[in-house]
Amino acid sequence: MSKLPEKMKAIVAYAPEDYRLEEVETPHAGEGEMILKVEACGICAGDVKAFGGAASFWGLDGQPKYIKAPMIPGHEFVGTVVEMGKNVKGNWKLGDRICPEQIVPCGECRFCKTGRHWMCEKHDLFGFQNNVNGGMAEYVRLTKEAIPYLVPADMPIEKAALIEPYACAFHCVERAQVTTRDVVVLSGVGTLGLGMVGAIHQANPSLFIVLDMNEDRLKKAKEFGADMVMNPAKEDVVAKIKELTDGYGCDIYIEATGHPSSVQQGLDAIRKMGRFVEFSVFGKPVTVDWSIISDRKELDLLGSHLSPFCYDTVIEWIGNGKLPTDGVVSHKFSLNDWEEAFELARTGKNGAMKVVLMPNDN
Repeated sequence: MSKLPEKMKAIVAYAPEDYRLEEVETPHAGEGEMILKVEACGICAGDVKAFGGAASFWGLDGQPKYIKAPMIPGHEFVGTVVEMGKNVKGNWKLGDRICPEQIVPCGECRFCKTGRHWMCEKHDLFGFQNNVNGGMAEYVRLTKEAIPYLVPADMPIEKAALIEPYACAFHCVERAQVTTRDVVVLSGVGTLGLGMVGAIHQANPSLFIVLDMNEDRLKKAKEFGADMVMNPAKEDVVAKIKELTDGYGCDIYIEATGHPSSVQQGLDAIRKMGRFVEFSVFGKPVTVDWSIISDRKELDLLGSHLSPFCYDTVIEWIGNGKLPTDGVVSHKFSLNDWEEAFELARTGKNGAMKVVLMPNDN
């Protein structure tokens, strides 16, 4: 057993807007488990919505409760192995640098047993339940069910911190099934959307359009491979998309803003028999006219969740530049300044894109 400190700093979530920086007991590795010293943990849009009390997380407005509090948030983390229990699966060793999948699958349900672990019925996720506390702490425990991946030791943290979100983005693009003949519209280029830009660019669609209301993000999307960018606050993007497609509309629309208006925008912009991919986590239920999906356009409507079988490719492509990352990690904070970090992640002010916490950066 390694000599870890008895106590560690961690952000602990008790209720909406009741998050506290506390001294808690440092976790230790049981059988099949590993302890990581956290190098960095990104603040996801989902973390911000959970902090703000989104019903889908806290079980409000009649929705099932998902968060098991008190818990330590954070699922976009990278860390180094500092303690190992007995019988750890794989060839892991002390000092390895790891980024795990967000899902901690049970291995026993129908989905796990049929190769679809990311849809595990139990559905534990790092940073949302107290049995799988997350990475907004100095140390984090990987349970024996966790799915870890090796991160190159020489990969800069500004790149390594993007592995988890980019893997989710990559899965979304896989769901979209982009071909070289498609006109693709991506709505929303936060961190996850920017991860999609690189992956969509690699698929080489006939025309790739990015929509966002943040000019800095549109500029970054163009830099990363978008053919055209548009700001819905400044022009009629639906009319422009139809103009570019002989009046038909785009073949594929990916919704990655988390804002209800983007859903309606996509239903209006997409052609008949097109493919609509919903990626976002919404703060509240979204209402649209579903007859557009059925009677008017006969659309293929797909969802995208987590990042199955994507990590190896994403780690390789981040490393070789196929998935651009320059400037995406815009701000780094210590745990002591977590409130400022969350507020910046929420507002996107000061050019904020991906905001990360550095738990051991004292």
